[in-house]
Amino acid sequence: MHRLSTAGAGLLMAAALAACSPPPPPLAPLRNSGARISSAALFDPARFGGDWLVAQSGTPGCMRAKQSWRWDEKHGRYHLSGIDCTDRVPRVLDGEAVLTGPGGRLSAEKGYGQEAIWVLWFDQDYRVAALGTPSGSWGVILLRPGYDRLDLINAAREVMEFNGYDTSRIGP
Repeated sequence: MHRLSTAGAGLLMAAALAACSPPPPPLAPLRNSGARISSAALFDPARFGGDWLVAQSGTPGCMRAKQSWRWDEKHGRYHLSGIDCTDRVPRVLDGEAVLTGPGGRLSAEKGYGQEAIWVLWFDQDYRVAALGTPSGSWGVILLRPGYDRLDLINAAREVMEFNGYDTSRIGP
């Protein structure tokens, strides 16, 4: 018969208690659900495709996280990879998002919490973009590697605020 050390027994007890703990409560939405929300009317899915970095998000530890949005024109979808910054902690992003409507309205089939993704805004050269959800469960500002433009990041924040987001919870 094997004896369990006191430390080992303590670890087993802690693990058993953690398994019995209820899941953490859902995060409060980042946007006022009563506010109007709109997506970017002149969205070009091919130009949006490519590599992005997370400039700001409501998920601690996501600053500078890499994301890849590979556009598949034949199927009208993006193949997503990198880091998913839509939950309490960063997670591996391995998913797909299907273009569902005009103006950068997408539906995440895998990743991004399987929620509607709306491209709220991007600058004319697709260097900075603001993304969010109608539910307000998450919001993020993305930038292209090498384009740390504070003026464009501030413009993205203003658009998010216009769409009802509390940007004090999204980043600096």
